[in-house]
Amino acid sequence: MLRVCVIGMGNIGNLHADIYKTDPLAELVGVCDRIPERAAKAGARLGVPHFTDARHMLAALQPDVCSVTTGGFEYGSDHYEPTMQALDAGCHVLGEKPISNDIAQAEAMVAFARQKRRCYAINLNHRFTPAARVAKQWQADGQLGTLLFCNMALWIGRPDDLDSPYYHLKALNPHSVDIMRYFCGDIARVQCFATKAPGRWMWSTASINMQFVNGAVGHLTSSYDIRRAHAVERCEVAGVNGRAVIEDMWMRATLYPADTMVQQVYQNPIFGGFSGFHDTFRDRIHTFLQQITDGATPEQIDGSGVDGLAAQKVIQAAIESLDTGSIVAVS
Repeated sequence: MLRVCVIGMGNIGNLHADIYKTDPLAELVGVCDRIPERAAKAGARLGVPHFTDARHMLAALQPDVCSVTTGGFEYGSDHYEPTMQALDAGCHVLGEKPISNDIAQAEAMVAFARQKRRCYAINLNHRFTPAARVAKQWQADGQLGTLLFCNMALWIGRPDDLDSPYYHLKALNPHSVDIMRYFCGDIARVQCFATKAPGRWMWSTASINMQFVNGAVGHLTSSYDIRRAHAVERCEVAGVNGRAVIEDMWMRATLYPADTMVQQVYQNPIFGGFSGFHDTFRDRIHTFLQQITDGATPEQIDGSGVDGLAAQKVIQAAIESLDTGSIVAVS
């Protein structure tokens, strides 16, 4: 059983902690938040020691795994320090997305994890669903064939303007870009257009064109301006042999073969399937724990820090494209 701590006890940190409490592979041993009241409240609720200093917690409890669920500017500025501290303490780390709002810090985190030979993952939970795995298996079985295009859309209703004009691009799109990379590989070039809904100062809806390294093309639409009551995500991946469409992350995956009118469908079951968005967190966290338990190497981690960094570099290139009106190569 893996000893686990959580750093950052906001809503997401508490969700991580709740999942660790129920996972048979984990023992939650401590929580940390720099706000004393929040740390104490979480510790009392969860029945574990609480701390306001991550270094003290890591030294005292010596966990095997640490979730870093801090936030900060653009929801990513507070990830660097606790991630580096946990890696330095010998922990495997699961960080919240975005990996960081700063590319240089994200690169340093990935490099340090590699140096320490620790498993470093990002909570790219949208790929951790049965529907995504079924579609990925269709691709592995050759039922899509040589890739042609990927169309991705992700939208949620978030009416508040936050701390940066780029918050929506940086905080929401790690999921979108990761799903596109999951099926189509690395992205070579991007072109971004965006708009601000009436009354907003943040870029709240974006349209991003992409060219993949393998030659396929893609498009991403993302928005904070659509009511959450509607469907929130759709991914269509097409090749010369067929198309796979995933609807709302876990609800349905459909294969449309090119040579027959007969479709294949995965439908989330009423009994035993995902019941809500939190189940994507549960699947993602359990997968990370299972891989560590099974002795996976850092290079084998699904949804790794390397993946999180790659997604953020695409987003940074999209922001540069938006600002300059040019097509930008992904570094």
